[in-house]
Amino acid sequence: MKKNIPMEYHSLKEAIHAAFGNHAEISKTGRIHGGDINDTYRISLSTGKKAFVKTNSIRNTRFFLTESQGLLALRQTGAIGVPKVLGTGMDEQKGFSFLLLEWIESVPCIGDYWEIFGHELATLHKTVLFHAEEPQTIRYDQRKQNHSYPFGAEGQSPSRFGFWEDNFIGSNPQKNLPKASWIDFYRECRLIPQIKMAEHYLDSKLRKKITYLLDHLDSYLREPEFPSLLHGDLWSGNVLCGNDGKAWILDPAAYVGDFETDLAMTQLFGSFPSAFYFAYGEINPIDKGFEDRKELYHLYHLLNHLNLFGRMYLGSVVKILNKYVS
Repeated sequence: MKKNIPMEYHSLKEAIHAAFGNHAEISKTGRIHGGDINDTYRISLSTGKKAFVKTNSIRNTRFFLTESQGLLALRQTGAIGVPKVLGTGMDEQKGFSFLLLEWIESVPCIGDYWEIFGHELATLHKTVLFHAEEPQTIRYDQRKQNHSYPFGAEGQSPSRFGFWEDNFIGSNPQKNLPKASWIDFYRECRLIPQIKMAEHYLDSKLRKKITYLLDHLDSYLREPEFPSLLHGDLWSGNVLCGNDGKAWILDPAAYVGDFETDLAMTQLFGSFPSAFYFAYGEINPIDKGFEDRKELYHLYHLLNHLNLFGRMYLGSVVKILNKYVS
């Protein structure tokens, strides 16, 4: 796509005025490299403040809208650092869309960063979402002894897993239709959509193994004791250390599910330091069976990478299928 220059966009200027006041003007922009999907910039304002903006074509407007809802849900828990959403918008004439966020200054990890990160992520996962009919009316409460639910009032038979809208994992769609069963949700909203997209990579032998795995998924996975609000794509590239010495999580694919999926993702492309997992377990104990389940949670992301980036990820998918289905 064409590389956008944010200073040219009237709608972005309006969002900046709404967030920082009418006196705030863009004085300088700088490209930030590293993302595969969007163009990203640091914006310096005439007031001395900074902001972060992602831009893409206008057809990706919904991508930014759903990301903003995930950020809002995570931020409203107050459990962990999440950038504030300052605005989203589009410009039909220029054909672009954008997401404007609070600027978080990134610094090297220092001190007890990993321990604090572990504690805060565990706190996020144990924060209960009572109602999620509309993101503006979310109410949270810290889990004690009672069970509470993310969809519908307590005492009903709610669908505990999912989200109030579909969103994206990378640039692929992510289905979030609410389900009462985590295993049903993971089968129908995570594995099956990715498998359908990857069909042209799969021979008859792999298809048989996948069918067996899907039919017997309840033999491999557990129904979690409680639902957790998840980041959804928690690898090292989506976390930074702020100048407050704490972790800030970015680029979510948020939904309500089993907290083990977030932990599994932290170990897919390398692993966080052991201090992180020890600290996490102090707040939210990690079941011993996690080690047996985590590669099934890797499977979703590896299928997604296969669909996004091609055949180089097929071997990793096959390896996991062979591990669970002989």
